[in-house]
Amino acid sequence: MAKQRQMKIEQRGGLAAMQALEQRSDEELERETRNRAAAMAILGSRAAERYDAPAARRFFQQALAAARPQERPQIRRMAEAALALAERRSNDLAAAAQRLGQEAPSRRQLFLLRLAGLLVPPPGSGGWRRARGVLLIILLLVLLGAVATGLVWLVSLPIPGSLDTASLIVLGIMVLVAALVGLVVFGRRRQRRAQAKRAEAAQQMRQPTNRASRRRG
Repeated sequence: MAKQRQMKIEQRGGLAAMQALEQRSDEELERETRNRAAAMAILGSRAAERYDAPAARRFFQQALAAARPQERPQIRRMAEAALALAERRSNDLAAAAQRLGQEAPSRRQLFLLRLAGLLVPPPGSGGWRRARGVLLIILLLVLLGAVATGLVWLVSLPIPGSLDTASLIVLGIMVLVAALVGLVVFGRRRQRRAQAKRAEAAQQMRQPTNRASRRRG
């Protein structure tokens, strides 16, 4: 009975601390020593969200090395799901999420992940897969350029004096470039807002601890 109580206490102090650690920045997690296994697992999950498979694998290896024996099965399941995401393996991700006890990704999410795997194969893929990805990206850009050119043509119809084909193509390319730049800027802003919220939450969590230590002093 005493050993069982000790194991429960250790589990609460290990992976159970992950919820609090999730509010910390990457730099703070790398400096974490008390709950290092949980901190490395969080860093591995964040690397997987950036599709950085080598970094995710390295962090989960460190998490397994720092984990207690009873924590390792859960970390392995987390690593399987994270690496399936980082390597854009949609079928493996759905199965790994279910083994982890989480809700499986939606069909839309799996479709986007499968599409990303076709366009940008994970590192270490064969030459054929990389060549196929480049070809698909070119075809996609040509298709999007045609759509943008068509939109420019439709907008220019009410304007007196129709544009020639060369002008339509140039304007269509400009519209496409502007749209892609807008998507990149929007994505980076969302990432910065998420990082700012994470840092703000970590700061708020540290304030009560600092106040308590001052009172004890």
